[in-house]
Amino acid sequence: MTRIKRGYIARRRRTKIRLFASSFRGAHSRLTRTITQQKIRALFSADRDRDKQKRNFRRLWITRINGVIRERGVSYSYSKLIHHLYKKQLLLNRKILAQIAISNRNCLYMISNEIKKEVDLKEYTAII
Repeated sequence: MTRIKRGYIARRRRTKIRLFASSFRGAHSRLTRTITQQKIRALFSADRDRDKQKRNFRRLWITRINGVIRERGVSYSYSKLIHHLYKKQLLLNRKILAQIAISNRNCLYMISNEIKKEVDLKEYTAII
């Protein structure tokens, strides 16, 4: 019987996997089985940590806004500010508010004071 030479498809698949794992250390970049396991693990971790990153940034923005708001007045908090923003239908998300809080605190104070005045005035007139 004549010798049958294998095709290139399996080799091409393995080289593609090796290119993905070329930056890994040790056997994780050399052995095919280990490379496939590490690739699955890396992709799973990347997917999980993308969601975690979104959560962490949201927590960071909330902390920054709350810190700046509470500096000026103890009675006024982050939750009240966000509640009043929604009542006024102002389209400022947490990321923008956090950037304003860091770069220009007086601007955030002005926003919160204006909202607080208008909301207090509406509540006062509703009571009367």
